[in-house]
Amino acid sequence: MSTGTRLLYIDIDTLRADHLGCYGYPRHTSPSIDRVAAGGMLFERVYASDTPCLPSRTALITGRFGIHNGVVNHGGTDADPAIDGPARQFHSRLHLDAFPSRLQQAGLRTVTVSSFAHRHSAFHWHAGFDEAYNVGKYGMETADEVYAVAAEWLRRAARDRWFLHVQLWDPHAPYRSPLAYGHPFADTPCPAWLTEEVRARHWQGCGPHSAREGGGFAPNEYDRAHYPRQPQEIGDMAAVRAMFDGYDTGVRFADEYVGRLLELLEDLGVAEDTAVMISSDHGETLGELNVYCDHQTADEHTTHVPLILKWPGLGTRRYSALHYQIDVTATLLELLGQGVPASWDGRSFAASLRAGVDAGRDHLVLSQGAWTCQRGVRFEDWLLISTLHDGYHLFDDVMLFDLRHDPHEQQNVAAARADVTGRGLTLLAQWQSRMIPHAARGRDPLANVVLEGGPYHVRGELPAYLERLRATGRAGEAARLAAKFGEAAGQGGS
Repeated sequence: MSTGTRLLYIDIDTLRADHLGCYGYPRHTSPSIDRVAAGGMLFERVYASDTPCLPSRTALITGRFGIHNGVVNHGGTDADPAIDGPARQFHSRLHLDAFPSRLQQAGLRTVTVSSFAHRHSAFHWHAGFDEAYNVGKYGMETADEVYAVAAEWLRRAARDRWFLHVQLWDPHAPYRSPLAYGHPFADTPCPAWLTEEVRARHWQGCGPHSAREGGGFAPNEYDRAHYPRQPQEIGDMAAVRAMFDGYDTGVRFADEYVGRLLELLEDLGVAEDTAVMISSDHGETLGELNVYCDHQTADEHTTHVPLILKWPGLGTRRYSALHYQIDVTATLLELLGQGVPASWDGRSFAASLRAGVDAGRDHLVLSQGAWTCQRGVRFEDWLLISTLHDGYHLFDDVMLFDLRHDPHEQQNVAAARADVTGRGLTLLAQWQSRMIPHAARGRDPLANVVLEGGPYHVRGELPAYLERLRATGRAGEAARLAAKFGEAAGQGGS
């Protein structure tokens, strides 16, 4: 595949790398994905630069960090890309430099099967796509419904030169795999780290999607009635099992349709010269940091995404170097014989792949702006998280986790390892000094999110939430939040 014939990108929303067999997970969640990994390249440390959904896919399509493209939130000013302004040409920079536009220049017909744009009013996602298909359920569809649309397109156009993006939503909460699919993990042990002691401690904590607030800031009866796999409170270890089983069944259901897509390529006679990439927009916290079934932080499990690439001629290997996901799309362009746009923050490592060298970045800076305002710095075995707004979780302003010995982020060692904390903060300060002079709209968008009233999903929620905390025996947590934010926090911007 010297100049590229076909590229299938299977984009599985909210997919944790460490819940796939090929990344070492003991549950049998991903036989189809594991087969792709066995015949291609698996990248162990790829991260979404900006999370969650809207910032992540905006970074992917623009090749730029959220601080530069302007999207770090799910609402407010910083949920839309920054416009070009007076320098805007007949074709906008988004149009000219979008990842699909550059794939068009490589001679590929570009197609997306995704409801993402409608779910998030993110119609910039369509920039550079020749065809866009929307299942029409705003992200609440299941893999069989997406597969039907993608398969119909493939049967019509399989032998063309194309880039096909297919988005599956099944691991995203609420967990919606059909009950007829059964309970494939009912007799399989759950991850051992989330013990009764950890759960009980979380039960006394606070924050949206914490152990007692599975529907956001409260339990959600609608979800309980319509999505029986989705736990609403983590009140006991049975609920812990329901969470892990519900999530993992979503992964397994999506994986089944990954297998069907690959079988269809075989049946249509195009599998041999079709490159396949499997990844996600972000991961999921399944109890880490007392966030259950959501993606609210700049932590390891929200920002770390799986990346599996089967590319004819590049062989089979595992790579452990650090990369942003937008480095991967830059690499794809170069593998297809295209230059990487000068506006992109993503850097190609195609030369390393061709040489079989495992080379990447020495650190990454990762952002979250929709539920909290945080930046994480991923370096060596460490993750440092700096918090501008904690989304009412009462996080420490600076957290440091030793991911080698504490992969589920149970112990903040920022004070005990002041030397490492200082290194992480220095890396963050240096990154900000390079990025902010070119920031969208002239200032750090995370700082602007705070000024507008906080992350979109928590704006205006605090007064009622303080009352809920007091009514559920957590007056101490309410007092700490009120002291930090004021009783009426988030009612509006300043």
